[in-house]
Amino acid sequence: MKCLQDTKIVSLALNAPGPAAAMRLVRMGAECIKIEPPSGDLLKSAAPAWYAELIENQKVVSLDLKTAVGREQLHHFLSHANLLLTSFRPSALQRLGVDWETLHAKYPRLCMVSIIGYPVPEQEVPGHDLTYQAKLGLLQPPEMPVTLHADMAGAERCVSAALELLLHFARTGEAGHMYVSLYQALQDFTGPLTAGLTAPGGMLRGGFAFYSIYEAADGWIAMGALEPVFVKKLVAELQLASLLRDDPRKELEQIFRTRKAAEWEQWARDRDLPIVEIKNLTTDEHR
Repeated sequence: MKCLQDTKIVSLALNAPGPAAAMRLVRMGAECIKIEPPSGDLLKSAAPAWYAELIENQKVVSLDLKTAVGREQLHHFLSHANLLLTSFRPSALQRLGVDWETLHAKYPRLCMVSIIGYPVPEQEVPGHDLTYQAKLGLLQPPEMPVTLHADMAGAERCVSAALELLLHFARTGEAGHMYVSLYQALQDFTGPLTAGLTAPGGMLRGGFAFYSIYEAADGWIAMGALEPVFVKKLVAELQLASLLRDDPRKELEQIFRTRKAAEWEQWARDRDLPIVEIKNLTTDEHR
């Protein structure tokens, strides 16, 4: 059963977080009309395959909201909608006449989730995924991040907010509005770092030999043996001799270089142990 069957969504959200959230809601059964400007969504030209995945089973409509005709068509869609997703700064929504206060007066049954960068009262400060990660201390220059952590965290937060608003409306008949800050969504991800778990030398960042990365004969493997039952089994299966007298890391490094990464993954799978080959999405798919 699709929990959002008969739920109608209008999305003005461009780029990654809004479309990713809309995709999740559509998979729950909602219908979604995605409104794009005449120039389109930048994501379509930057990552066409991913864009196609995100808009699957959605209706994409090109509207110029700076014109009366475009706004009239948008309001036609909104009059039948249960939820509106946006990713513009609040001042831009006000200029277009699609801010919460204006829309709530016209459509009292319409819920709204506004994706913003920084939380109130800094909702007008410009930013993107890269700058949120930088400000939260999650970058390691000069390397760029391997994925859009803030955007994807914000997408999930947006889904949660949408479900919360729709559930509240179903129970009370009252429509509501929530802001989802991408910076704030990512800020929750800093908990393990600030707690020291993933800080340099922390237990989950090199401080524990059985939760670490090792070089294999032809690549790298990741081992996540945190629980004593896994450690005990690894010690027995690998016949580790150094565990009781010193750090077993050097012995593990020597052992793991004796086989290919894929072989170690299969070896671990056969023994119910958490070891996998480290994949590189940008190169492995072309093999």
